[in-house]
Amino acid sequence: MAFSSANPASNPSAKLRQWLTDIFASAAPAVLTISFGLSYSVLIFSGPLVSYLPYGIAATFTATAVIATVIALGSTFPFAVGAPETSTAAVTGILTASLIDHILAADPSAKLLGPVLLTLSMATIITGVILCSMGLTRIGRAIRYVPYPVIGGFLGATAFLIALGGVRVIADRPVRLDTLVSLADPMTIYQLLAGAALALAIYLIWHRSRNPLALPAILISGIIVAHIVFALSGLSLEQVQALGWTFRSPPRATLTTPWHLSDIQNFPWEALPGLVGNLIAVIFVTAISTLFNTTGLEVATGREANLERELTVAGTANILSGLFGGYAGCISLSRSLLNASAGATTRVSGLTVAAIAVLMLVADPALLAYMPKFILGGLLIYLGSDQLNRWIIESRRRLSITEYLSLLAIIVIILKWGFIAGVLIGVVIGCATFALSASRISAIKFEFNGAEYRSSLDRSRHDLALLMAHGKEIHGLNLQSYLFFGSANRLYQHVRALLTHHPECRYLVFDFKLVTGIDSSATYSFAQIKRAAIENGVKLVLVNLPRATEKMLRSGEFLSSDILVMPELDHALEWCENEIIARYSAREQDDDDLQSWFTAILGNPQEAVELAHHCERIEIRAFDIIARAGEPADSMLFILNGRVGVTVDAG
Repeated sequence: MAFSSANPASNPSAKLRQWLTDIFASAAPAVLTISFGLSYSVLIFSGPLVSYLPYGIAATFTATAVIATVIALGSTFPFAVGAPETSTAAVTGILTASLIDHILAADPSAKLLGPVLLTLSMATIITGVILCSMGLTRIGRAIRYVPYPVIGGFLGATAFLIALGGVRVIADRPVRLDTLVSLADPMTIYQLLAGAALALAIYLIWHRSRNPLALPAILISGIIVAHIVFALSGLSLEQVQALGWTFRSPPRATLTTPWHLSDIQNFPWEALPGLVGNLIAVIFVTAISTLFNTTGLEVATGREANLERELTVAGTANILSGLFGGYAGCISLSRSLLNASAGATTRVSGLTVAAIAVLMLVADPALLAYMPKFILGGLLIYLGSDQLNRWIIESRRRLSITEYLSLLAIIVIILKWGFIAGVLIGVVIGCATFALSASRISAIKFEFNGAEYRSSLDRSRHDLALLMAHGKEIHGLNLQSYLFFGSANRLYQHVRALLTHHPECRYLVFDFKLVTGIDSSATYSFAQIKRAAIENGVKLVLVNLPRATEKMLRSGEFLSSDILVMPELDHALEWCENEIIARYSAREQDDDDLQSWFTAILGNPQEAVELAHHCERIEIRAFDIIARAGEPADSMLFILNGRVGVTVDAG
């Protein structure tokens, strides 16, 4: 009997329906990709590069097409959408602006387009190679050890620069302290207010509803309203361009790379040292964005991702993007989730977004003359403000006051001295904050004294009475966690207080069973503990000492012949108890005088003599078995000297 297959993948009609579903699902992320792509283009190709904006658009959608294709084919998530992200576009814009400043400072008449596109290609290829290396060598997870305030400060500064980039696009001039006066021009103020109004409209309508069609509707409505106002004001297109409300009609950009081998020879190589910091920023932001977005997709979809694979795929996408004249990008969290929520389940959806990006490459750039600057500038202001709200306002609820102040400090440092200084100082601040927080965790899990916690050895009533009276001469500290300069110094302060408040202490036991490690600076605190113990006549006993910790303490000249090292706590307590008993015992007990021992126990000399006559002295060697559980007993054993261990079979 034959059965038809239930697998929809083997059913052509079901596969076609799924492909159509994926194509329609990709419409919303494709529209967002076009909107964001145009804003990224004007962010990077602003100021002196505004006349080359068509090349910026070509670079943006080339990068989108290549990155979306590679990520759609290789990502762990079949519905993934890849493209330049807000953060990667921002640091790319900073890299470009830094290059332009170097070139114009050396030669104000120098050509800009070739060096800029060559720099974008090289930076993207280098970023891709490093991402691939991180994925193949499995060291990408090391980025997750970067302190959160450093990442938040880095991305917060990036968001601030995105918002400033929006202002620069609208005002057509850089935003610095020395240029703030020029922003007071009435026409510029009107343009900035229009951009702010658009950003507010995006927040009130799209940000709250997250309807994928709301954003393009707002942008298109803004363009229509702007041209209606221009027409009612009696302004022609040329007059609107002259007043700075719209972009000037740019020339058509070619799809081929607009730089040649001669541009490599004429490249301002002397500017490279000044670009290293911004290049590292591009690499860092792309890697961080890849990891964050991948983790976000894991949480939102409940699917586990292969992090190394995602880094390798993102690296490959960036290498190809750079070779074709694009710039850096990665997997997009918002657009991928939007794609998945619309019903996309296969890789066709991501490839559809790539195909739409290719169509944007053949669009007529003359249409930019009808695009008001405040539309794309307002979108950038919204994107920057949204990220600022996330990293400066919302993060306050998640971070401690120290971490939050660190985040703000890193933002200020980056804006003042650049990304490299911000990251390096941020890491130092993060490490110092961690050390401060970790030092507040007590290195002592619990402490005890010999009167309340004794060894497992069975002792006579006389010995127990001695230990009850003098057991507080033994004090024990059960240590925990990693001991470094902060926690070890607090341990030293605790020991000093203990010896002050308990002058009867003669034996101080340190149990290292829960200690995970110790650094070289902590050995100095233990040397201080040793000096305090010698001054107070206290014997130090160390138990459960790991080899690495023992080696560290020996290298610090802490361990010496006057410090006792024992394998376990029970034996250490037994040794201390024996020392106390030997010192306080009122008489020398004769182990061979069985009769006097019985007299002390029974309290009746006659009964002691009679019992002693029935006893036989037996010498037992170490590890001999004198009795087994369950065997019939024909005698009673009395231990005069030594000790007996009881071993229980746990099954």
